[in-house]
Amino acid sequence: MPFISTRGAEAVSAPEAIVRGIAPDGGLYAPVSLPRLERADFELISKMDYPARAAYTLSLLLDGFSREELLEMAKAAYARFDTPKVAPISELKDRTYVLELFHGPTLAFKDMALQFLPRLLTASAKKQGEQREIAILTATSGDTGKAALEGFQDVPGTSVTVFYPLGGVSAVQEKQMVTSRGKNVHVVAVKGNFDDAQTGVKTLFGAPEFIQKMNEQGKTLSSANSINLGRLAPQVAYYLSACADLLAQGKIDWETGLNVCVPTGNFGNILAAWYAKRMGAPIRKLICASNRNDVLTDFIRTGIYDRQRPFHKTISPSMDILISSNLERFLLELADGDTNQVSTWMKELKETGKYEITNAQKALLKEVFFGGCSDDEKTEETIRRYWNEEHYLLDPHTAVAASVARDFRQETGDASPLLIVSTASPYKFAADVAASIGVTVQGDAFDAGKALEDATGVKAPKAITELKTMPVLHTRVCEKEKMGEAVLAGFANDN
Repeated sequence: MPFISTRGAEAVSAPEAIVRGIAPDGGLYAPVSLPRLERADFELISKMDYPARAAYTLSLLLDGFSREELLEMAKAAYARFDTPKVAPISELKDRTYVLELFHGPTLAFKDMALQFLPRLLTASAKKQGEQREIAILTATSGDTGKAALEGFQDVPGTSVTVFYPLGGVSAVQEKQMVTSRGKNVHVVAVKGNFDDAQTGVKTLFGAPEFIQKMNEQGKTLSSANSINLGRLAPQVAYYLSACADLLAQGKIDWETGLNVCVPTGNFGNILAAWYAKRMGAPIRKLICASNRNDVLTDFIRTGIYDRQRPFHKTISPSMDILISSNLERFLLELADGDTNQVSTWMKELKETGKYEITNAQKALLKEVFFGGCSDDEKTEETIRRYWNEEHYLLDPHTAVAASVARDFRQETGDASPLLIVSTASPYKFAADVAASIGVTVQGDAFDAGKALEDATGVKAPKAITELKTMPVLHTRVCEKEKMGEAVLAGFANDN
């Protein structure tokens, strides 16, 4: 299956798209077409374990890899998850289900793809005959960073540099990153917000002088952000998996399906759900849940994407984003494959901070998506309500989704089965979760985890309890205009 740039660059194979990360014209690689699954395919998937499900999905999406090759990658990728189900589903009341994507080594949904990506990337490089070291550059709003550092740690032929916004991630997220071990890992705090870090990384991919300097050092650039096709494709698997399980258990009907609510800032996670829907998954409505940074909510409701608005720091920091990079792939769908139109929109966004789609495109957008947002007060109330009524702990990002899902049901009257996508362990944000359910905490974020465990009886993951005493190994900070220099300095220190 070929992949084209959203902005018009020529089609390439999956291995080439994965190695490049981003297209030469600055666009994102998107599939020319998608395979179509029938009910029998979901019955087949339901009988597989999760690695086999992932391999099956990726064999349909990515050319250049055999099913057997992908299965070996998947077995290795998910071997360190704390449950053999990898992505289990919890059932709550009112035909509500929670897809738990936080059972990996860094306790966030990014592990679902970032434990797979290094294997896809190194295999792709070999297929492409690439001899240079693959230098991964990644911006993170909290979870991608540690997942990338964990996934690429000491992987031969790779290095990884993670940029995160100084003061813009939780204390636990920051400690996870700055304690990362590995001879090939680098962590740098950026003086700015996530959008500054993300824009800086994308700029470096299009900077000839920087690329030349990297080439002189025997390195070629790639990305672990969801702009990389190899990050996005494994995410489709857990939506197909969830639908297969719910169908097999009789929780949903093939004809009527279910609605899916995804907390998202960069649009990658919900884009994977859209691809699953396009492939035949019985998904009705995609509910896009934002926090107070509600640029996606406004886009879905008005058809106008306008990043010219205040940036808010919230208790769901991984969603504190105003430039949703993965939306560009969906824009290609809205534009019916017209890459010139997407290029025009992206140029308008860069030059004016906004763009507007046509009335027909607005109608199509609303037919598929519902957009809603939840501020911190509503998010805290949702955490409290789910604990009191369901005895189920939500992290703030998942609580944003649960809050918006409730709004969706009240606004539309749609009581169909509902899948809430849970993107992180509550213990990554223990202080805010504890405060939301009325637990008094004395001390830091790690003391909050102990207080939360004592009050609820929900055991804290080992990856959190061991974190407090781990030594800090990364202390570098840079200006947003100096990110390229920070990358090169990191490599110089390695030597």
